[in-house]
Amino acid sequence: MRDAAHGTSGTGPEDLPLTWLYAPGDRPDVVRKALSSGADVVIVDLEDAVAPERKPYALRATAELLAEPRPGPVPVHVRVNALDGSLAEAEVRTLATLPGLAGLRLPKVDAPGDLLRVAQWAPAAREGASPDDGTAGPPPLYALLESALGIENAFVIATAHPAVRGIALGEADLRAVLGVTGEAGLAWPRSRAVVAARAAGLAPPPQSVYPDVADAEGLARSCAEGRSLGFLGRTAIHPCQLETIERAYLPTGQEIEAAEEVMKAAATDGGALALADGRFVDAAVVAGARRTLALARRRS
Repeated sequence: MRDAAHGTSGTGPEDLPLTWLYAPGDRPDVVRKALSSGADVVIVDLEDAVAPERKPYALRATAELLAEPRPGPVPVHVRVNALDGSLAEAEVRTLATLPGLAGLRLPKVDAPGDLLRVAQWAPAAREGASPDDGTAGPPPLYALLESALGIENAFVIATAHPAVRGIALGEADLRAVLGVTGEAGLAWPRSRAVVAARAAGLAPPPQSVYPDVADAEGLARSCAEGRSLGFLGRTAIHPCQLETIERAYLPTGQEIEAAEEVMKAAATDGGALALADGRFVDAAVVAGARRTLALARRRS
């Protein structure tokens, strides 16, 4: 499986991000605080969080941050502005070669051509890149699906270019486009994103942001629903949301115990079998148990 944070192969579930924290690119002080917040990935936002007159400064400040090979203790991604606007190309060209950049998040991706265009904007060689280790070419790309067309094209977007490392939903824009007023209307787009990501060999997508930072109970319920749909982790807009997200996505003690029972049974029987409580165990169930135990190691 490819690493959702760094775009590398051979990474287990215990290494995949569960929390992705947005921070406005024109607020370097907030970005620095985000880097020490405990989030697994920090996303510097050049798009919605930055007023139009502040966008040139946001790009300069972000470029200065990413000039350092390790700008903080966790990977730093950047969400650029809309790909069909006047700012995205310059942002990609400015940021793509910087050693501190771990990934580009691309808003409003509708079709594979959007990703191919970004790949062309990115310089062919990044600092320290090598064809031998797969780092040559564009930085890891993450496509945000925020339109009906993007949802329809989810799988072809996920497989559009080798640099694509993940897809996710932008639910605020998607709600507006679809005219959705309740959660039921997003059930199919959410499942579509999960299935497309997994079919493409990508990590499970993280959930979209939960906008009410004061509603921890609502966030927890929403995360539980997202987990049941196959999402892994969630983007956040405030550090206060991180603990709730991580707790929701880490396996419970009961789930860990059940997974250990499956693994124990699998170790003593080479084929499919039924446990004493009637659960059927085959290769897929074993794989799920292995993933549960890998995620459980994050608790230590």
